[in-house]
Amino acid sequence: MTTSTALLTDRYELTMLAASLRDGTASRPSVFELFSRRLSGGRRFGVVAGTGRLLGLLRDFRFGDDELRFLRDNDVVDAVSLRYLEDYRFSGTIRGYREGELYFPGSPVLTVEGSFADAVVLETLALSVLNHDSAVATAASRMSLAAGERPLAEMGSRRAAERSAVAAARAAYIGGFGSTSNLEAGRTWGIPTMGTAAHSWTLLHESEEDAFRSQIESLGTGTTLLVDTYDIRTGVETAIRVAGTGLGGVRIDSGDLPIVAADVRAQLDELGATSTRITVTSDLDEYAIAALAASPVDAYGVGTSVVTGSGYPTASMVYKLVARQDAAGSWIGVAKASADKASHGGRKAAFRTHEDGVASAETILVADGFEQLESPSMTADGRPLQVTLVDNGDIDDAHEGVPGTAAARAHHLRVREELPVRALALSKSDPAIPTVYVDVA
Repeated sequence: MTTSTALLTDRYELTMLAASLRDGTASRPSVFELFSRRLSGGRRFGVVAGTGRLLGLLRDFRFGDDELRFLRDNDVVDAVSLRYLEDYRFSGTIRGYREGELYFPGSPVLTVEGSFADAVVLETLALSVLNHDSAVATAASRMSLAAGERPLAEMGSRRAAERSAVAAARAAYIGGFGSTSNLEAGRTWGIPTMGTAAHSWTLLHESEEDAFRSQIESLGTGTTLLVDTYDIRTGVETAIRVAGTGLGGVRIDSGDLPIVAADVRAQLDELGATSTRITVTSDLDEYAIAALAASPVDAYGVGTSVVTGSGYPTASMVYKLVARQDAAGSWIGVAKASADKASHGGRKAAFRTHEDGVASAETILVADGFEQLESPSMTADGRPLQVTLVDNGDIDDAHEGVPGTAAARAHHLRVREELPVRALALSKSDPAIPTVYVDVA
């Protein structure tokens, strides 16, 4: 296996490439746009995530000998296309929303400019990364808002494919989670890791007390003991008897959590362990977390729900051609007009409009070509949302790796403070702010 990402691509991308090379349109300057027509699940905002990963994958988007051999042996494309792909390097420009930014229906999350051939082959890779990561980050942000100041740990690796688990941990961290159980995510993206013991640890030993003593001898009294393998009340009593009142925490993974948490808190206080923290897990999502707001819970661990987008595992983003040059070299906006799938053609510039510091609209300027939008007079009131990610093939590495991940998280936590109060509700509704298109003559 090679490190190339070029075949993480649907076949039709390459058959379109081959046909465009044959009819002479491959070199036609084009603008593609990645956006979502609507927010999945009636959510009130979305969170852009995956940009830093995409840029890293773009560096390895190369057709080496193994990739070309596969294409040739399986008659995917012709000899002319194979020669083109031998030297393929994306040489265009990509502008987009900063990772961690909020997005709404129609937001031009990514704008890919280049020849048709250069840009069309990136569709599948861009969508697979941003659809997955943005879905997870959006769910994570909703959970983070529901949790308030209480910390959240991502622990869903066992509920996702092995590489998806690493990507999901990164997206959850950007969305507001503070740690992950996944060690590869910690190594690759610099996310704090956490984890102590599962029920199997208790079941391994002759008694719950033996398991607790061994864990404390290994990890110290600051550790968190899992107290619900057998009887929770007995587990709490044993935990404090073994560790003392300075025990760091107990974890509850079953039962009617609001009731159980209240009972455990009362028991801990009666035993003198007033500083021992309570962490709850057990199939939490944003609704369950919100329901625990008044309970004496100190931290949450979330697995299945966050890594699967809390019921919406895709952000429903699409990648469409929105502008191209015609045979005479003039720019024209193009758009799909299918029922329920119509899009807005033209190149776009996006701004977040505010009233008294609160986001009030997604304002998008639309033009067929570049000249109108690049004019200094063509701006909108509000915060500009797009930055240059790739400039004529040169990737801005500030968005990648550990620093890029930390910057995306910080940006998200900052910009979600702009949301109006209605955006914080968990119920299905219209987007928190409208998307307003302004045509530029």
